[in-house]
Amino acid sequence: MKDRGKLVIWPAYIDKTKSRSHGRIVSRRTSVESPTITEINKAAQKLGLNPEVEADKAYPRSWWEDKGRVLIDNTAPKTHHCRRICATIKEMRS
Repeated sequence: MKDRGKLVIWPAYIDKTKSRSHGRIVSRRTSVESPTITEINKAAQKLGLNPEVEADKAYPRSWWEDKGRVLIDNTAPKTHHCRRICATIKEMRS
């Protein structure tokens, strides 16, 4: 059953090494290289998005990789949240 009021953030959405056809939804300049679900989770917590980690899920376009996903509150468009998460991950890495 789908969680109403939640957005799914897959690591492929913000991965600089992925192409748009492989799932990236933000620009290469904005995105981060090889994000993990723990980094996405920490960034979402800092932004106050109430994240929920589902580590056993696989992105449908790369079903053979179990990288997991993070569910966040649906308070703005997905691309807006992804850009904010990328910026927060970049701050945490530096």
